[in-house]
Amino acid sequence: MPTGKVKWYDSDKGYGFLARDDGGEVFVHSSALPAGTTALRQGQRVEFGVAEGRRGAQALQVRILEPPPTVAVAKQARKKPDEMVVIVEDLIKLLDNASTSYHRGKQLEAKDAKRIATVLRGVADDIDP
Repeated sequence: MPTGKVKWYDSDKGYGFLARDDGGEVFVHSSALPAGTTALRQGQRVEFGVAEGRRGAQALQVRILEPPPTVAVAKQARKKPDEMVVIVEDLIKLLDNASTSYHRGKQLEAKDAKRIATVLRGVADDIDP
């Protein structure tokens, strides 16, 4: 049976699309969901049968392989405010130095740009609930 992840699913409309691990997309209707399941969440791993419908490939007998990451897990992993203060202050210093370089008409060195980008992504993960 093919496997993949939920690309998107609208429980109000009762359908969505799955992204196949081997490439392509498959339409999924609420009638293909397991008994007691009313919705799928983006990123959820699933296994499914495939049949050719009027408009292309359609999923049949969807089986949920693993639950998607939840917001509750992300909140537990977030840093405490006193830890974030230090991180944000260091980020401000990094961005100030970058700003100074740009004001002088200079590009950042590749290693500095990568370091700033990495820090920005990390801080964004800690800030975004």
